[in-house]
Amino acid sequence: MPSLTRTASTQSDVKTPLVFITGASSGIGRALAARYLQAGYRLALVARRDAELSAWANAQCPEPSQCTIYAADVRDIASITGAAQACIAAQGLPDVVIANAGISVGIDGAEFEDLEILRETFETNVIGLAATLQPFVRGMCERRRGVLVGVASVAGVRGLPGHGAYCSSKAAVISYCESLRGECRPFGVKVMTLSPGYVDTPLTRDNQYPMPFLMQPDAFAQLAFRAIEKSPSHRVIPWQMGVVARLLRLLPDALFDRAMANQPRKQRLRKQQP
Repeated sequence: MPSLTRTASTQSDVKTPLVFITGASSGIGRALAARYLQAGYRLALVARRDAELSAWANAQCPEPSQCTIYAADVRDIASITGAAQACIAAQGLPDVVIANAGISVGIDGAEFEDLEILRETFETNVIGLAATLQPFVRGMCERRRGVLVGVASVAGVRGLPGHGAYCSSKAAVISYCESLRGECRPFGVKVMTLSPGYVDTPLTRDNQYPMPFLMQPDAFAQLAFRAIEKSPSHRVIPWQMGVVARLLRLLPDALFDRAMANQPRKQRLRKQQP
């Protein structure tokens, strides 16, 4: 079971809206947590690095009831579903759930050891996302209200050379959220896919290729917060990358392959190690 590192909300706080966010220790997750805190939400934050996240929460949330930290790993189904169940028991059923935790590592389809990276990527980005959302689905449907957000990527639109694990996992996220949306729609529960373009986070800082329309996490979180409030089925941020995504979908395979032929590839994990 996950550990709680801050005091949970009291019953008097249940009328204040609650957001549950995974991958909250850095990058997009932390920026989203800050934006929701600014909007007056209570926070249920999940990360493997709970000490780092607790330090942030202690600095940002003077009242313990504003924020509860759950130490859990989304790759471990028992761990992340346990965190979700602990959140429901301690803080109540969230109004918004954001399955944000993810990893991005380059692979080479010719390398045997990279099959393990592919497996780990799917365990985190796809199974971990599904396990994050699952504990909240029935309760939200019975309540007939709530928003479930799956964080995908523009990279899920087409497969980029050297990026097979990440692109395919994010394509799976897009399809999974679309399926879940159809299941939840009759009950008034909204399922939204959020696809970031390039955001300046630890996942992108080692990229050795151009990153058009690169955003800072705080700017992304502001736009994402507004989008989640409206809850469209799928939103690409920034909008410029949405245009790029639509064009990539329409590009014939021969032209796409030619365009990608000489592009730098995502670094493999082995090359990132000292």
